[in-house]
Amino acid sequence: MNWFFITLGYSGLAPKAPGTVGTLVSLPIGMLILIYFDAQTLFLSALLITIIAIKEINKYEVKSGIHDDKRIVIDELAGMWFALSVAPAISIGFNEIADLQNGFLIQSLLSFVLFRYFDITKPSIIGRLDREAKGGIGVMGDDIVAGFVAGILSALIWQGWLQVQDIF
Repeated sequence: MNWFFITLGYSGLAPKAPGTVGTLVSLPIGMLILIYFDAQTLFLSALLITIIAIKEINKYEVKSGIHDDKRIVIDELAGMWFALSVAPAISIGFNEIADLQNGFLIQSLLSFVLFRYFDITKPSIIGRLDREAKGGIGVMGDDIVAGFVAGILSALIWQGWLQVQDIF
């Protein structure tokens, strides 16, 4: 169970770009939670998974001696879900996904791109967390911050786009 959980259903075992694969698995699941429930449910689910993941990753690291194994991608799920709980963070029906006017699909995809960018490049505090925090907190922490930054930036870009449209 532990390996299945921390590798996000074994998606972290992908031979190339396991982090991106884990994020791609997380994106549609997070979008479905937003559609069928709401942003608070997604946020609280990400928080619960983060707490469980920290404990499970700590156990894995003690057992294996490997810190931040690239096959561990549950951190990508948490980061992506935190990003989605910030932007788009709107309730829509399943049939409204393709309606670009509501911003759901655009903000979801923008959150994905920005999250992967921040997770890969690790600027500022994201990189500091990755380098200095130990155990499960270190593995999860940089992705959580990257998720929040990606979500906030996605929301700001969308709101800026709406303001530009209003001008013209």
